[in-house]
Amino acid sequence: MDAVSSPPRLTTFVARGGEAIAFELAPGDRCRILDPEGRQPGLLFVAGEGAVDAGLLPAEGDGPEAAAARAALAARGADVSRLAGFRLFAEDSAPGAELSFVAQGAAVVALAPAGAAMDPDQQTPPTELKVEIETSRPAAGLAPEPLAAPKLDLRVKAATAEAYRVKAGDYIQIIDVDGKQCSDFLAFDAAALERGKEFGLDPTVTRTLMGTANPGPGLHSKYFDARMTPLVEIVRDTVGRHDAFLLACSAKYYEDMGYPGHDNCTDNFNRALKPYGIEPRAGWPAINFFFNTVVGPDDAIGMDEPWSRPGDYVLLRALTDLVCASSSCADDIDVANAWAPTDIHVRVYDASEHFSKGIAHRMTPDAEPRLTRESGFHPRTSALTRKFVEYRGFWLADCYSDEGPIAEYWACREHAAIMDLSPLRKFEVLGPDAEALMQLAVTRDMKKLAVGQVVYTAMCYAHGGMIDDGTVFRLGEHNFRWICGDDYCGVHLRNLAAEHGLKAWVKTSTDQLHNVAVQGPRSRDILKEIVVTPPHQPSMAELKWFRFTIGKVAGVPVVVSRTGYTGELGYEVWCHPDQAPAVWDAIMAAGEPHGLKPLGLKALDMVRIEAGLAFAGYEFCDQTDPFEAGIGFAVPANKTDAYVGAEALKRRREAPSKKLVGLDVTGAEHVGHGDSVHVGRAQVGVITSATRSPILGKTIALARLDVTYAEPGAAVEIGKLDGQQKRIPATVVGFPHFDPEKTRVRA
Repeated sequence: MDAVSSPPRLTTFVARGGEAIAFELAPGDRCRILDPEGRQPGLLFVAGEGAVDAGLLPAEGDGPEAAAARAALAARGADVSRLAGFRLFAEDSAPGAELSFVAQGAAVVALAPAGAAMDPDQQTPPTELKVEIETSRPAAGLAPEPLAAPKLDLRVKAATAEAYRVKAGDYIQIIDVDGKQCSDFLAFDAAALERGKEFGLDPTVTRTLMGTANPGPGLHSKYFDARMTPLVEIVRDTVGRHDAFLLACSAKYYEDMGYPGHDNCTDNFNRALKPYGIEPRAGWPAINFFFNTVVGPDDAIGMDEPWSRPGDYVLLRALTDLVCASSSCADDIDVANAWAPTDIHVRVYDASEHFSKGIAHRMTPDAEPRLTRESGFHPRTSALTRKFVEYRGFWLADCYSDEGPIAEYWACREHAAIMDLSPLRKFEVLGPDAEALMQLAVTRDMKKLAVGQVVYTAMCYAHGGMIDDGTVFRLGEHNFRWICGDDYCGVHLRNLAAEHGLKAWVKTSTDQLHNVAVQGPRSRDILKEIVVTPPHQPSMAELKWFRFTIGKVAGVPVVVSRTGYTGELGYEVWCHPDQAPAVWDAIMAAGEPHGLKPLGLKALDMVRIEAGLAFAGYEFCDQTDPFEAGIGFAVPANKTDAYVGAEALKRRREAPSKKLVGLDVTGAEHVGHGDSVHVGRAQVGVITSATRSPILGKTIALARLDVTYAEPGAAVEIGKLDGQQKRIPATVVGFPHFDPEKTRVRA
């Protein structure tokens, strides 16, 4: 009988705009290169005699893209003295354009999207090219490339465990080789073990000190022993779904399930740790990496298949000398390891290495992961605080170290504040049908939008639920910029263009366009000193609300819009991230006499709630429409052209069931997002956002209520504990709570 051949394996890579990647091809591999967004030429360089012969156009190798490709090849050890170069895609290639070839021989290949840094008034961002390699090489057991030169390279075979030593400061990478495989992790203070004392990871201490049951990356994501001594911290996490501290699987679990004598992680750990004098246990409390624990609304613990994919990993840093143990979970009787245990790989890197902190962000479930990144302003903000949080794939300051969020708040209300808002997603929409595409995609009438004007609008699904809110800039007759919070908006716009046969391109420019907001009563005085505009563009003194101008700050090209998220007179300054520090320095220097302070997310939340401004995941989601989100003004009743969600929104406007309202809350007890709102025993709504307002001297909230109780003056109660045992009185009021006539923002 002939042997059954295994199906080809598909491997994907992404070359991001402005970067180059290198990868290997074996004879017979089919390589497909895609231009997902269109209008993105690329350069392909091949180190391998005659390995690629696909009728591709030859290319010279003397530009910056070629230099980046050569560097990527050299890092792989390839001979770059003789390379074959090819040009990929045209300047006007369609979204989704692709080309493919079959490798004639072994080769190391580098791919570089073409394109220079984009000025903020341009629409030429270099965007990603995607590589798909279909190969007959074995699919299983291949660990990804090391992050650096490893001190330890250890394979933990399926259904086994291994113990190993790690020095203080060294990094530990736990890799799921083939995906969907759980790995339990233990760590002990090595010096204490030598004294005959066991101090390992303690779940109760860790949960108490961290105030959370689930691990997260960053400076404060640490695991402690019973002495409250930190043993490890999380540096990177490409999965984002783990169990923090349940027991590793044990003999009892399998016995109870009817499998006596089954291999288990606890017994495997006991054997691996015996040489270190560690007492065996019946069940080890462990960090259960990649284990998909589900805690239901009734607090019952369940599980499902892991989220991890081949090559996903967690990177930790040892905070003292450690004895560690890692397992490949032996569970093959349920979904914990997708029914088939596979290998785990452990690498240890020297303390002298440097790895950025981050978690993986995926735009869509099938997208390549991207670790949390720093904005162009990070070199300046990081000098002022260590209090960063992960926000939509970026590190942003939660607050600043010198005075804290209350002082930042008052600076914004009384003087001026500057904040990094670079995580906003930016999309360049251009082409002869750009207006038609935006008219179809958003609720506002794009035909009424003049060049130089900005408009706030909603983007909805067909059922009326919101995808996102954002602003549209009109840069030209056929040129728009959509600025929002969700990466998926770009996918949605491209899908709409394809479905309706529109000739329009949607190019992602987030990595080419970073921004700070300068907000507060003195913001105009600060910026008019440093923003230089040409005669045909409005000056800062002339710039009207929801308009933008093009100019320079300290010689750096910028776009300045009179927009913001604070309810104050304010502006946003947009520039290329490479030039962001110079823009920050100029604004800070000009702002010092005016009391300018940096402002973090905590203070921003206070001012935006006072101003009644919607926040994704709080005031709106795909189950709420713009009227329920409090932004019904962004859905004009007289827009005649059809758009996505128009019919559903017409029905919802005529027969609303819920309404966003303001609440004045009695007393000073904490009220937060998700708290229930009651009239009598019945729940009639939910708190979407709440804060203690410094300027109003009281607790205020935004809440989505049944329309029966949404009129100003209605008395409601906010439920605490189970919603019934404790109630906080509140009164329905209009919103915004602060400056309801928007006199300050219009000043």
